[in-house]
Amino acid sequence: MITQYIEAAMAQAKYEIIREEEPYYGEVPSLAGVWATGKTLEECRQSLAEVIDSWIVVRLKKGLSIPPIGEYRIEELKKLEVHG
Repeated sequence: MITQYIEAAMAQAKYEIIREEEPYYGEVPSLAGVWATGKTLEECRQSLAEVIDSWIVVRLKKGLSIPPIGEYRIEELKKLEVHG
């Protein structure tokens, strides 16, 4: 599920070229604070996917909500029971 969420977020990413050492800039507008740069577009895309992954972990650890992307939702697991 997390992989599909990240892929859906990446599909919404916007990219531009900026005047910096790493000229490729990407962001996911629907995920506040999620952005990355890279020396190539592919490097920027890889970094952006890693940022999204880390962003999810931080939000879950802090108990913050994660906005849905299309049909994909990530919610905190309240209770897990394992019966053997």
